[in-house]
Amino acid sequence: MKFNQELCPGANIIHAYDEHEININGRLYTSSLVVSHQQITSTWPVHDINQLNTDALDFLLQENPEVIIIGTGTKLIFPKAEMYAYLINQNIGVEFMDTGAACRTYNVLLSEDRRVVAGLIL
Repeated sequence: MKFNQELCPGANIIHAYDEHEININGRLYTSSLVVSHQQITSTWPVHDINQLNTDALDFLLQENPEVIIIGTGTKLIFPKAEMYAYLINQNIGVEFMDTGAACRTYNVLLSEDRRVVAGLIL
């Protein structure tokens, strides 16, 4: 899917995605990554939802988000309950969804000026 609307000038906006790549500000990413308003980390070592652990979640927490979105690939797959509980216990909103929905939701929350971080599994 391709997006056309310019949301937040200067922010990391997802312009297009498919199951193999994500276009952020005109640059293509072909492996799992973390994106926030000002930061992109293309070395997030989670390539499958079963690899999600507290270290990977702590990485998402570094920017003090109010909401974390985790895109689980082409299908919604929920992680182990203790990974979900880890974030909830820190009073952080978290949503798990397929990566396409995560890209769309990230852009919406970004346009609302929310402190959002997305961990996107490709």
